[in-house]
Amino acid sequence: MPAHYGTHQFARYLGIARWQMRVGREHGVLPDPDLDGERWSSGLAEQCRDHGERLTAAFGEDPPVGSTRAAARLAARVRLDVDRRDIEVLAARGDLNVISSFRGHPVYLLRDLDALDPEAVREVVAARKGPLLDSVDAGGAATILDWPRKTFDRIAEELRLPRDRLGRFGLRDVQALADDEELTRRIIAEKRDLALARSRRAEARIEEAARAWLARCGAYLDCGVDHPPDTAVLRRALRALRNVRADADAIFLDP
Repeated sequence: MPAHYGTHQFARYLGIARWQMRVGREHGVLPDPDLDGERWSSGLAEQCRDHGERLTAAFGEDPPVGSTRAAARLAARVRLDVDRRDIEVLAARGDLNVISSFRGHPVYLLRDLDALDPEAVREVVAARKGPLLDSVDAGGAATILDWPRKTFDRIAEELRLPRDRLGRFGLRDVQALADDEELTRRIIAEKRDLALARSRRAEARIEEAARAWLARCGAYLDCGVDHPPDTAVLRRALRALRNVRADADAIFLDP
């Protein structure tokens, strides 16, 4: 066992992610460093051996999200066009806990969002929208359906989805689209294909960068250039390539 641990080493020792490390310290589940305010002694680390499990039980395994992503998750669950302002109101009312902050912005646990009472969410959305509660614009409809905006625009045109005098869509019509199983399967397949295409493009760009590095390395070995290429560039490219390929595999395997 090392004599002491830095932040990343301590997190690895406990088997937790960096965000769990930060939140755990903020909420007093993990102690502050006892060596120069920067490192944890091996003795203190040993005392905290089971704290990783406690952190996972307290905060879950999914990293917290900001207001925009929180609103999108709620919108898809309760089938209302939830706005980031609604998330802030829910937090201000005490319905939702602010678990931490990231770059000065509040963040929320996914499981807290999933546990919210749909009626509480509807109440907040209704207070914001007033008489517009039963209609949504195209952006709100896409958020409810968890579709890309262009996809909703295309489907709305295909189905000749009715609009009101303000150009808005009926909330019930949008919710009916979410209940259409065949359409849902079709859109999921389209989203999967789009995500896979983006991943393949990213993979090609990274591969090109790696090959360019190898070409510069070959030029150095052949005495064509005076200095070798920076090895850190290749390390970053290979790490990025590994990640993007893993993402592509996950998209491909996801049913």
